Amino acid sequence: MAPVRLSVTSRPVILMRPSVYAIATMDTKGQEIAFVARQVEQAGAGVTIVDVGTQGPPTASPTIARETVAGCHPRGASFVLSQTDRGAAVEAMSEALDRFLTGEYQAGRVQGVMGIGGSGGTALITRAMRSLPVGFPKLMVSTVASGNTAPYVDCGDICMMPSVVDVAGINAVSSRVLANAAHAMAGMVAHETQPIELKPIVGMTMFGVTTTCVTAVREALELQGFDCLVFHATGTGGRAMEKLVESGLIKAVLDITTTEVADEVVGGVFAAGPHRFEAILKAGIPYVMSLGALDMVNFGAPESVPSKFGDRLFHRHNPQVTLMRTTPQENREFARWIAGKLRHATAPVVVLIPENGVSALDAAGQPFHDPEADIALFDEFESEVRGLKQVTVQRHPNHINDPEFAAALVREFGRLWNR
Repeated sequence: MAPVRLSVTSRPVILMRPSVYAIATMDTKGQEIAFVARQVEQAGAGVTIVDVGTQGPPTASPTIARETVAGCHPRGASFVLSQTDRGAAVEAMSEALDRFLTGEYQAGRVQGVMGIGGSGGTALITRAMRSLPVGFPKLMVSTVASGNTAPYVDCGDICMMPSVVDVAGINAVSSRVLANAAHAMAGMVAHETQPIELKPIVGMTMFGVTTTCVTAVREALELQGFDCLVFHATGTGGRAMEKLVESGLIKAVLDITTTEVADEVVGGVFAAGPHRFEAILKAGIPYVMSLGALDMVNFGAPESVPSKFGDRLFHRHNPQVTLMRTTPQENREFARWIAGKLRHATAPVVVLIPENGVSALDAAGQPFHDPEADIALFDEFESEVRGLKQVTVQRHPNHINDPEFAAALVREFGRLWNR
């Protein structure tokens, strides 16, 4: 068989034979994953059966035993397999599987991953799937796939297929569902997919209150030959952008709207997550940042706002979104949080500060206009990053949505890109 070139990252991996890793907790799902494996083989793809069970013995023979997977845990196989609490065992095996699959992918031994399971198996397997690059085939047949899948998929591209009936035996329904899943996976690995990248891809973050700025920057860069991907700064938006950076698809970032930090620190619904900015800084790609929409924390409908914020200033964005103005003290915390990440920068980062307001609501005459709170943010940020060799801060006497500020962002981006 001719080599298959997998190019979902900037460094292609050569595989001599398509190989799907079919994963299950084989103490309870052994016969079911064996059925899936036979279907994958009949569809023309190679298959490797991986056992991630933690309780009783496997009910079918795996290709890769649970001891091998568990041995990838930092504390060794015995730590994983000696857990008596099921939750702790699943968590430990999940970490082990994450490391195992990452190593198998890097070594070029896996071309697609599929799993079957209930709630525990789904949580265990999808954690490892999320560590694989965007564009790499991933399919999970699950009893919880028709509900809230956010905890399992997050910002990744995992295909979730409802099992309809429990994954418990091969019957008239499960045989059709599992066979369809197997054929879907075989099709994904049988056909080479080349990312369409005719232009260098730039990631950008936007909120409704920074749309004017981001649109102007995007249009200017598109005229210069860039393909701009805009991400809504809703927590998952920022993480999705960074996932594409990790996958090597995004080549530069204009992080204009860093509002997710406000929700992370204060407790809003669009939290950045603890690792925001890290993937971008690790990649060392051209990076221009601003402090867009750090004047607000996001909540749902008014009744969802925690009672401890009862005396704060709010703005009803729509019936389902309530915005809370941030205080000077909170803004200082945001500055420290961001600066803490920037201390790990390995390549130049330029941060542009719009002195006359960071969102449409933070302009003169608008409900969130608060120069004192903004100055607290700006001054604390400059103080925190002072002395960082890779970080340059520029203050501009503009509002974030002024054309002059958008032009400055484009200019600084061009300077970094041309380096």
